[in-house]
Amino acid sequence: MTRTQPIGDRAGSAGTGVGAGGRLHFHGGALGALAPFALFLTGVAWLSFSGAPDERGFWPVLLAAITLGLGLTRDRHHYCETLIRGMSQPIVLLMIMAWLLAGVFAALIRASGLIDALTGLAGSLGVVGSGFVIVAFLIACVVASATGTSLGTLILCTPLLYPAGVALGASPPVLLGAILGGATFGDNVSPVSDTTIASAATQGADLGGVVRSRLRYALPAAALALVAYGVLGTHGATATPGAEAVTGSLGSLPMLIAPAVVIFLLLRRCHLIEGLLAGIVTATLMGLGLGLIPPAQILYIDAERFSARGLLVEGMERGLGVSIFTLLLMGLVAALETSGILGRILDAVRARTTNPRGAEVWSFATVSAAVLLTTHSTVAILAVGPFVRQVGERFGLSPYRRANLLDVTACTYPFLLPYCIPTILASSLTAGSELPRISPLAAGMYNFHSWALLVIIVTAILTGYGRDRTL
Repeated sequence: MTRTQPIGDRAGSAGTGVGAGGRLHFHGGALGALAPFALFLTGVAWLSFSGAPDERGFWPVLLAAITLGLGLTRDRHHYCETLIRGMSQPIVLLMIMAWLLAGVFAALIRASGLIDALTGLAGSLGVVGSGFVIVAFLIACVVASATGTSLGTLILCTPLLYPAGVALGASPPVLLGAILGGATFGDNVSPVSDTTIASAATQGADLGGVVRSRLRYALPAAALALVAYGVLGTHGATATPGAEAVTGSLGSLPMLIAPAVVIFLLLRRCHLIEGLLAGIVTATLMGLGLGLIPPAQILYIDAERFSARGLLVEGMERGLGVSIFTLLLMGLVAALETSGILGRILDAVRARTTNPRGAEVWSFATVSAAVLLTTHSTVAILAVGPFVRQVGERFGLSPYRRANLLDVTACTYPFLLPYCIPTILASSLTAGSELPRISPLAAGMYNFHSWALLVIIVTAILTGYGRDRTL
């Protein structure tokens, strides 16, 4: 098989550029810099375990953490400017636009009756309970691997698969965990995923070799996840819809063309925003043309409340919660990054590495710390990639092994922890209906693929599995 050329060192050094203007200094040093984030994590844990874990509950916690940081910083003006720079990064604005458009797309799909059509069709084929959970995981794996976007996969798959699966007896949290797990799989192995590209680039490895070598970790994790989903995926009775229900809903199946259009455009390397807008236009025209969505539902004037309502407005409103969360979180993360905490961590562990296993342990530990502090896989990989390459080359670790240590580790925590964007997004996509709202904590807990991936990479480090192989 012909290899692509190594990507080299395009990724450069650590950071996202949010700290332009110099390093932030805090009263209390490193502890002062970490205190706002510690407050945020404490608040998230309290809300998660007390039964109020949606993204709106995180708003006041984030505001409190930002306020604490303002009180602890030595330069309040620089701190405020750093918050704004963090919030205004292109990746943040892209995510917010995606959340808003995803809400509209999901609202149109639900109103068209496509969920009922999928439920009826799957039920008639006997795909119920755990069987539907397994199918949902595999579908998410394929979509994420093909498109390279885990967040896009969640936006496309959750509004379709979650309502249909719950109606067919699937366990709601396990089903959402399966969709999240499939998104994780694709983010980890897709050659067009930003994490795959970043991990290969920072280690000077070719993409083809990285993807092939990564399968030895991803495929066993997926197999373990499939077993878990098969055992735990059924919830209560799995009554199959009758033939009459199936026949009555088949007229909505052509609406599948709308998500197919989005996937097609993403495969053509079109922009995510372009794909979602095209999906919205397609869903609107088809819904109206097939008589599935009354024109008055799209947009209407509520004279009594002096407001405009309809699927377009209500859909965008569904994306407000996760959008505000994203803005506040990325501002807080920018302040933490600009404090130089990650650089201090890398300096502290560099001299402690004495052998190949130690190099892998410290590589795992540093990328874990980077993900936990930045909540972003790609940012974490870029931040510690040069360090991992330096210590890995010193002890003879292959570029593929180093790239896999980075990416496999980085593709676990954001899909497990309740304060990270993937779990928050997955949770938000279960709102707005009469179905159970799954918390970010539960979504991560039932993401068996990411848990298996974490166990496998730790086992590989401790046992040396895959260390001596180049591919």
